[in-house]
Amino acid sequence: MTRTTGILPDGKIAGLFESGALKSARPLDDDQIQPASLDLRLGEKAYRVRASFLPGKGSSVQSKLDRFKLHEFSLAEGAVLETGCVYIVPLLESLDLPETLAASTNPKSSTGRLDIFTRVITDNCQGFDLVEPGYSGQLYLEISPSTFPVVVRTGSRLSQIRFRQGHALLADDELLALHDAEILVATDMPNIHNAGIGLSVDLTGGPDGLVGYRGKRHTGVVDVDRKAALEIHDYWEPIYDHGDREIVLDPDEFYILVSREAVHVPPLYAAEMVPFDPLVGEFRVHYAGFFDPGFGHDAAGGKGARGVLEVRSHEVPFILEHGQLVGRLVYEHMLERPKALYGQITTSNYQAQGLKLSKHFRAG
Repeated sequence: MTRTTGILPDGKIAGLFESGALKSARPLDDDQIQPASLDLRLGEKAYRVRASFLPGKGSSVQSKLDRFKLHEFSLAEGAVLETGCVYIVPLLESLDLPETLAASTNPKSSTGRLDIFTRVITDNCQGFDLVEPGYSGQLYLEISPSTFPVVVRTGSRLSQIRFRQGHALLADDELLALHDAEILVATDMPNIHNAGIGLSVDLTGGPDGLVGYRGKRHTGVVDVDRKAALEIHDYWEPIYDHGDREIVLDPDEFYILVSREAVHVPPLYAAEMVPFDPLVGEFRVHYAGFFDPGFGHDAAGGKGARGVLEVRSHEVPFILEHGQLVGRLVYEHMLERPKALYGQITTSNYQAQGLKLSKHFRAG
């Protein structure tokens, strides 16, 4: 049966370029289209702005930039984005969507694991990371590095976009049925509510007791386009379990942890981590929320893949205990099966992962 609602797969994303619904100032990179999303690339220049903003109805991003920019600079040869600052970058990709298509955006996995806060905005938008059906115009990326200063350049990819036709979200009963058939998270009693399935944190550690990492302050820069170039100990403090299976999250510190459950996204579905749930505590989990079809799928080499958790506490210290619920995965139908699953493409850096830092760091 052919679906009429769902997330667009790789082949149909390519078709958007052919139809003119997606446009780009330069040819696509060979690996830019993912199984259920498109990587977005930084454009030629960036603006340092006084503060984050939303354009609002009837207002363009450029008009706000004219009011709030402190200075602009070229990204052609690369530039350093400093921590604690807010930048707006016009992207190479733009849209001319039909009224039947909407879109949403999220940081890429590697972006979230570097604690780079990114959000896409459009002209007239009243919310971050959401593109209304029928939108025609430029895309802009708000970037704010929180822990490490980063080097970016024209063509760097920090964010990704998914295209959605109609309502695709699975309700609780559909989630339960899919979990019974496919095992979405490796647990006997899934926590399913509000169209999501719960994930908990693993604080037992492996043979060496390593349960996570905390980002160091005042480090060198991270070049977002260079893989395996940095030493872990220069940027991260390891956290070990000493038998109590708990850690205290300090306010304004950034942690990399891992889910207790293995995660599975079957080929005909896409998933997303809900970034913040006030019911589970005063902290944010998972900046980068997209899980592509095939993540954790046995046939795509993903058996045992965990969800890496990017955690930042809010105003107060918070005690996190082993097995505590920390977030929810929501699942959506794909419009059709992708041509290639996650794990079968060259950019599948985190298939079959456990506790793992971003691709920029050399394996320990």
